Amino acid sequence: MTIGQTLNRALEWHLPTEAEALALAHCNDLASLQSISATLRDRGFGGHVTYSPKIFIPLTKLCRDVCHYCTFAAPPKPGCAAYLTPDEVLALARAGAQAGCHEALFTLGDKPEVRWDQAGAELRKLGFATTIDYLAAMAAMVSRETGLLPHLNPGVMTTSDLRVLRPVAASIGIMLETSAARLSARGGPHFGSPDKAPAARLACIADAGIAKIPFTSGILIGIGETREERIASLLRLRALHARYGHIQEIIVQNFAPKPGTRMASHAAPAFEDHLWTIAVARIIFGAAMSIQAPPNLAAGALEELVASGLNDWGGVSPVTPDHVNPEAPWPHIAALQAATERAGKTLVQRLTIYPQYVLRSRQWADPAMQPLILRASDSHGLAREDSWRAGATAGPPGRQPACGIQAFPELRAIIARATQGERLDEAEVTDLFSARGGAFDIVCGEADALRAKTSGDIVSYVVTRNINYTNVCQYACRFCAFSKGSTHEDLRGRPYDLDRAEFTRRVAEAWDRGATEICLQGGIHPAYNGNTYLHILRAARQAAPHIHIHAFSPLEIMHGATTLGLPLPTYLTMLKQAGLSSLPGTAAEILDDDIRVNLCHDKLTTGQWFAVMQAAHGVGLRSTATIMFGHIEAPVHWARHLLRLRDHQEQYGGFTEFVPLPFVAAEAPIYRQGQARPGPTWREAVLMHAVARLVLHPVIPNIQTSWVKMGPQGAAAALNAGANDLGGTLMDESITRAAGALHGQELCPARMEEIIRAQGRTARQRTTTYGTPDQARISASFAAPPLAEKINTPLRRKSEAPRLDWAL
Repeated sequence: MTIGQTLNRALEWHLPTEAEALALAHCNDLASLQSISATLRDRGFGGHVTYSPKIFIPLTKLCRDVCHYCTFAAPPKPGCAAYLTPDEVLALARAGAQAGCHEALFTLGDKPEVRWDQAGAELRKLGFATTIDYLAAMAAMVSRETGLLPHLNPGVMTTSDLRVLRPVAASIGIMLETSAARLSARGGPHFGSPDKAPAARLACIADAGIAKIPFTSGILIGIGETREERIASLLRLRALHARYGHIQEIIVQNFAPKPGTRMASHAAPAFEDHLWTIAVARIIFGAAMSIQAPPNLAAGALEELVASGLNDWGGVSPVTPDHVNPEAPWPHIAALQAATERAGKTLVQRLTIYPQYVLRSRQWADPAMQPLILRASDSHGLAREDSWRAGATAGPPGRQPACGIQAFPELRAIIARATQGERLDEAEVTDLFSARGGAFDIVCGEADALRAKTSGDIVSYVVTRNINYTNVCQYACRFCAFSKGSTHEDLRGRPYDLDRAEFTRRVAEAWDRGATEICLQGGIHPAYNGNTYLHILRAARQAAPHIHIHAFSPLEIMHGATTLGLPLPTYLTMLKQAGLSSLPGTAAEILDDDIRVNLCHDKLTTGQWFAVMQAAHGVGLRSTATIMFGHIEAPVHWARHLLRLRDHQEQYGGFTEFVPLPFVAAEAPIYRQGQARPGPTWREAVLMHAVARLVLHPVIPNIQTSWVKMGPQGAAAALNAGANDLGGTLMDESITRAAGALHGQELCPARMEEIIRAQGRTARQRTTTYGTPDQARISASFAAPPLAEKINTPLRRKSEAPRLDWAL
């Protein structure tokens, strides 16, 4: 097969065979290699180039090896400690955390105690037998005290070393450098360095695969190897990855001669040779592998490295120098961002553990590390860009503005189709959720323009009261901190079950304070049945005959129908006759059963949720639709959720609005157990509103933002990213506050309208179904007296009969 055929097959998703890959050594058409490589990179990584903000912790510079190009390793010096002390390690780590780093990179020499008596003596004084043991203790300390994720580079490790290190490291690495054993012979760069023997390094990498450790490796070019030997090294790494799936990145590092070493006069590889190797590495590994080159070692323009198929800059420290290459300072992040954008890409932070392993952290992270990884990651498995938390953080975070160089033609084409009302596919919607930097600004801007075209400058809101009549629930949804039982009293509040008098008092009070709506939801009390909900409706209707009753999640509807043995349409008709006006579209969470099985396994399935909505819409009851996001799901699940809502709406109608609900994590059991992310990032929370506006256009015209979850400033931002509704004044809110939110008691009409006017928009009070309330209702809402004290009727003891006095 010719080289041209090999390159064409690479574009058809075929990895070159060993013979085909070795033949690439004779290809000098750099432009063609770069073109193929860049195309493959774009398939795998789109418009993003990543880097890891890190702190460099050189635990020891002693090493038993004597590589002839290295200035990191040094012999002991009289009066100088061989190892950083715990206090010195922690000081560095804290400086890194303060500077916004996510990674603590531990670099050290290989087995120094084997060669140097001073190393062994200091280890014993510190209380450790080996360098590996000390490294494990320091990594554990850093993650425990700072939350940074350790990445460890201790050289060749045994299987027992890997067992010791896996629980304290998010990732581990060792550079293969070369598989050419001849470079370890006398006169070679690795002579006298037993840990640089290719067989030892390859065995270590294989053992890491068996241990399921996300692993970093790569090659060092320009130390005397041939192009064929470079390719052979890459093929050995590819074979190991094919077997174990654990190599998360391939580093293509160029040799840089250093004064004072035996190779000080050895010529560095030409920049074009570095570009050639990056391109060939991409072709050998294909679209999915991360290919990295250190930006501080680039001998030419960084944009050319990107053009050769690179998708990652590696670790960049805003605090410490590159201790391995101290003569080459890190580029400032602003300069790195500008260079990346000149190359047509967006610079994005990642963690030391790569996204595909973050998203499968149950398999690839030790249980001790998984909570730290999830807390540091966003929905794509990349680094969280900010410390914003739904329900808890007042204002939006700042961010580095994009340079405005990129055109984003593919993104603009997707948006153009959406604004024409076309149904996007799952991959296109997922691409919209990937928008960052300038692409994020475009998505939000286009969504807001579509909002203006669809809804004008009006922002609506409804005067409503939330009444949660019980917080006792027989389900064990892992995200819920509201439901209570005998095992949940450590969370907010005690179990209660409102009596009829307190319930009807709250309904009447809502009407007197200008409400046009009450929203009724509760836990699934084991003593409740379908008749209970009918009695609740009749009591509410008696207390306020003209109020709109927006009540019962699809889970409550299903529970009521099942307990009475009735078909859904029959039961919903009974509810409607008893006073039900519309349904909240809650209990949706993520409408994908792959997620629901882990999030709420005993709750409604996706099909059952839509069955309730189909039946409700069929009997003339309208509803909202929601999503709760930012926990264990990924953007592809958001895409499926939105498209399923759109498909239902096109067939059955009935959804009045879509309401994004960012996950409030603080008191949620799944987060407290270390098995979920801490909610969406700011970018993700705002973007959900924008993407929803585009994807659901024109079938669901109203996008609501939850000021309870987003906070008033967050809600204001969402109003400029496609949202046209500010939700309800609430008067009371229990569910989100139980999860740890600071917002939620009441946002009075005057404050609602103040937020809306501050965005240059026109406020309009509305009814549940987007009509206009009469003037008497509006006047009453602005003149509302303070709320009376609430009484949450305590749950009766097991020896007492359950409180079922609704029919009295």
